[in-house]
Amino acid sequence: MKITFLGAAKTVTGSNFLVEAAGKKFLVDCGMYQGKVTHDLENTDPFLYDVHDIDFMILTHAHIDHSGRIPKLYNEGYRNPIYATKATCDLCEIMLPDSGHIQEVEIVWKNKKRVREGKDELPPLYTAEEAYKCLEIFKPVQYDEIVEVDENISIRFNDAGHMLGSAIVEIWAIENGKTVKTVFTGDLGNNDLPLLDSPTMIGNADYLVMESTYGNRLHVRNDEKAKMFLDIVSETLDNGGRVIIPSFAVGRTQEILYELDILKDDLGRDEDFAKKYETIMNVPVYVDSPLAISATEIFKKNIDLFEEEIQEKIKRGDNPLEFNGLQFTQTAEESKALNEDRRPAIILSASGMCEVGRIKHHLKHNLWDPTSTILFVGYQAPGTLGRAIVDGAKKVKIFGEEIAVNARVEYIEGYSGHADQTWLLNFVYSFHNPPKHIFLVHGEEEGQEVLKEKIEENTECKVTIPNFGDCYELVGDSPILLEETEEIGIFKREFKRLDLIEKIEELKDSIENIENVVMESNIETGDEELKSLEDRVRELQKQIQDLMD
Repeated sequence: MKITFLGAAKTVTGSNFLVEAAGKKFLVDCGMYQGKVTHDLENTDPFLYDVHDIDFMILTHAHIDHSGRIPKLYNEGYRNPIYATKATCDLCEIMLPDSGHIQEVEIVWKNKKRVREGKDELPPLYTAEEAYKCLEIFKPVQYDEIVEVDENISIRFNDAGHMLGSAIVEIWAIENGKTVKTVFTGDLGNNDLPLLDSPTMIGNADYLVMESTYGNRLHVRNDEKAKMFLDIVSETLDNGGRVIIPSFAVGRTQEILYELDILKDDLGRDEDFAKKYETIMNVPVYVDSPLAISATEIFKKNIDLFEEEIQEKIKRGDNPLEFNGLQFTQTAEESKALNEDRRPAIILSASGMCEVGRIKHHLKHNLWDPTSTILFVGYQAPGTLGRAIVDGAKKVKIFGEEIAVNARVEYIEGYSGHADQTWLLNFVYSFHNPPKHIFLVHGEEEGQEVLKEKIEENTECKVTIPNFGDCYELVGDSPILLEETEEIGIFKREFKRLDLIEKIEELKDSIENIENVVMESNIETGDEELKSLEDRVRELQKQIQDLMD
């Protein structure tokens, strides 16, 4: 068996793995790169395999960084099956066309700029209509069902607890009379996510390809995050402000709705709690995302995947995704009206990393307002607008306009759909027969190195952090890194070039941000503040020197 890592290698997006086993070639995920400016180029790059040679595909879940290039794959001639859970298939029916629509809208804006620069116009990566067409090759399967792809390859989807329909996939391949089992985690869920069950623990595997998004971080506990959420939101509303929650349309939005709903069950806890709860329930809660609205309907149709306690609640007529004061905005006009009405409110809007969609309009109208709060509840990838705000940017550009960040900015990491370091380690510890080797993907390199060290300290498992384009032959305890092809070598160099460009852009943004802070300082600036500024400048100097070396 061979695995070539063609995405999510030392980064958190673009999941795409080519597996060769038992005479077949197949893909695990085919996702888009998201966030950085250079990712547009990476998404349009040709695939590093002939799509006509791919016998089948496995999709771990519907998030666009795992599924977003499937329409491109289809456009280039791929017509073989895509195996995914039923809920994943349901969600892809809305998420992929929505992604196509975004491609169409964004290319119009980019082409206007290209025309002004004297360049040729470009087509979208794919259209909404093209995304609809690719849905015909999806093959829905159930959790725990063993699918015999052929006489030598079998697969099974297990609940990953990350989002509705997300799966940990077990793959058995018979080669030379010997069965080799490889497990791909997709994205592992946070163990205490509302609505969804915890990730399934897997008994054994020869090889494990595991996500590592939070390899060096811990989440707040579930009871703590509920209190934090209540305190932040009620304080903002008491001050006459608005709470803007950049929320992934599928997953985080529904979990926040659930959190708001269950607060009423604790109403009698104490007087302070009751006061804060009353504050929240007296303002409207808007879900301003057509995709989130459609996704919420799909959640309601797949209640069999919820925790048993929640299923019973729904059967009693108490749907946690519905409550008084909840309003859905479908049209662009309704969305614009939210920013014309400055009364206190809670607004949940996509995208979760603030890169596209209606959230950018809400940020433009609220980031400058010191009474408002921007509350982040999901992972923010490097290079995204959301990450810049979380990291403390004083000013950001939205639709070409510079906006001051005067609003309160909060980040409740416990709402993330990804397992933290503790639960990633627990997943490894749970194997009765540990894997011979683990590959860490879907993570930032710093966090991956920390997680690798933890795993190797506490288990006998050896760990590899693959680079983009690396191809490993799975042999014994130490997989063999195969010599790269000329084509892979070219793409690796291009990948490194794009990464270098992105690092330079990030440094330029950092320099601009600290320049703004220094320019705004004055004679009253304290010694500690000046020392902090000096330390930040020294760190930037070091980063520039490292880049030159």
